[in-house]
Amino acid sequence: MKIAIQGILGSYHHQAAAEFFKSEHMDLMELDSFSKVAQSIHNLESDYGIMAIENSIAGTLLPNYGLITKYDLKISGEIYLPIHHQFMAHPDSDLKTITEIRSHPMALLQCDTFLERNKHLKVMESADTASAAKEIAEKGFQNVAAIASRMSAEIYGLKILENDVQNIYKNSTRFFILQKNSVSVSDFNKVSLKFSTSHERGALASVLNEISDLNLNMKKIQSVPIVDEPWQYAFHVDLELSHPTELDILLEKIRPKTTRIQILGKYKNAVDPIVNPTAYQPILDPTYS
Repeated sequence: MKIAIQGILGSYHHQAAAEFFKSEHMDLMELDSFSKVAQSIHNLESDYGIMAIENSIAGTLLPNYGLITKYDLKISGEIYLPIHHQFMAHPDSDLKTITEIRSHPMALLQCDTFLERNKHLKVMESADTASAAKEIAEKGFQNVAAIASRMSAEIYGLKILENDVQNIYKNSTRFFILQKNSVSVSDFNKVSLKFSTSHERGALASVLNEISDLNLNMKKIQSVPIVDEPWQYAFHVDLELSHPTELDILLEKIRPKTTRIQILGKYKNAVDPIVNPTAYQPILDPTYS
């Protein structure tokens, strides 16, 4: 099973893939951009792709919604991953020898309180959290530290100098599992829709009222610009269902109220570790690489 991720072994996308597919054998495609992940799925170079879609602190990754639309990808699952950043270095290093910190810009942003306490250290951006850890291991840097996942430390043999250096402990990212074609699913309880409405007053509210009248739990609504139609917007909504038949009832009610509607995915909802931490069992074994 070939799975495309943005990043390398030890990245949060790698961890998300390992935890979603669990015991399945994975052949990871390590790619350096979300665009390349989307292209690999579209071109059938990978069976699945893992793509972050939103973070509980930083919000939605709007460009990734654009990639799903551009390459006509289908959502076949989701996973929430708690994001815990570790401050790590070469096994022979200690806090006194460190002069520089490297990590992905988003990770650095989420750890700016820690960085503020360590102003004497030079901060450098890396393409990926795990790539910063890998470089330290491969080049034997003893004065450079990385901010990355615990999985990165295990895979690349680094020593964690300080645990959980992110600003906010309750920090999680939601990832979509994407495929080229939709797969028939009969027991789904979550659906992702994309629709647009006219510019008439109350058009969007009319659709949302139908969702409310059916007592569906709308977990997310996100507006995105329609690229070739200036000042026109489409809306992505994620709905939790009590029974799959509710989707057909909803579509029948809202189709006349929309100018365009598309089912992006039908899948099983995932547990958010922030909401229910006892249900989360992390997989950190590097053999999932």
